[in-house]
Amino acid sequence: MHSAVLNAPHKPLELVERDVPEPGPGEILVKVTACGMCYSEVNQFHGHYPFGHFPVVPGHEISGVVAALGQGVGWPDVGTPVGAQFLYTSCGRCDYCVRGDQMLCAGPKHVTGVNHDGGYAEYFIARAGFVTPLPTNLDPVAAAPLMCAGITAFNGLRQGGAVAGSKVAVLGTGGVGTMAVRFAVAMGTRVAVVSRSRRTENEMRELGAEVFVATEEQDPAEALLAWDGGADLAMNTAPDTATGLAAFGGLRPDGTLLYLGYGPEPITLAPIGLVLGRRRVMGLPSGSPKDMRDTLDFAAAHDILPEVTQVQLEDAPAILAAMAEGTARGRSVITFD
Repeated sequence: MHSAVLNAPHKPLELVERDVPEPGPGEILVKVTACGMCYSEVNQFHGHYPFGHFPVVPGHEISGVVAALGQGVGWPDVGTPVGAQFLYTSCGRCDYCVRGDQMLCAGPKHVTGVNHDGGYAEYFIARAGFVTPLPTNLDPVAAAPLMCAGITAFNGLRQGGAVAGSKVAVLGTGGVGTMAVRFAVAMGTRVAVVSRSRRTENEMRELGAEVFVATEEQDPAEALLAWDGGADLAMNTAPDTATGLAAFGGLRPDGTLLYLGYGPEPITLAPIGLVLGRRRVMGLPSGSPKDMRDTLDFAAAHDILPEVTQVQLEDAPAILAAMAEGTARGRSVITFD
């Protein structure tokens, strides 16, 4: 099968031929339909994950069809369209796992495309209990980024306390940020978007944002406070820590700053702003299988799909290099015939 491999940190993605793997006990073989190219692959490229290993086939925004079942697997049936996500498997025994929060598993992290081969290949191995059947009305190619950008944005809104009528500030307009705007509008919240420039203003307003803040022109905290007293939830989807810190002062009392994207720099805030406003700072690592089901069901019910550019596996090395350099635009999805 055709595949692409990261052999070591900072080494270019290499196109290689590999044997089609065979599923073991509890596993399924998935014929990949599409795999989104996520900025988490840039983290893997830079070696930022302490639990990562090399060589590895990257990619965790996967849609495909079940091609074969391993020993002991009775579900899903061969031929079922499924999606696979960032979390490959978990220990199944800790409190978090048995309560359905496998993403917070206290055991070693098993992550698709980071320490288990992922979807930059024609076939990949998944754990049967960690794939999600695709709703029939979701295009499997456009739906691929829902497996990471989608679940991260949707679950972030829920965990951050967004409800109909609340005010959500989305910081950044990349893949996760755009999905957050789509989901937030569909949930009935009011939305402000904070970005460096006005390049994406028309697009964000067309998606339903009522306020757009360009940080090169305005202080984001002041602009958000002018939005009827501030935001209830500020979701940092930008790949740096500073964007969230700059917007923190624009939260209402009881407001939450939620980090979905971040950089290596630490979070430094004056405690008085937290204490007097009873504000919170939290983070979110994607989601668990139950969250994936909810994300896909909500996306199908509200016709929410990201805008994607279809590419071939042969294009992936150059695109990943551009992503690492910060020059890539849009959401690329690798498709397989």
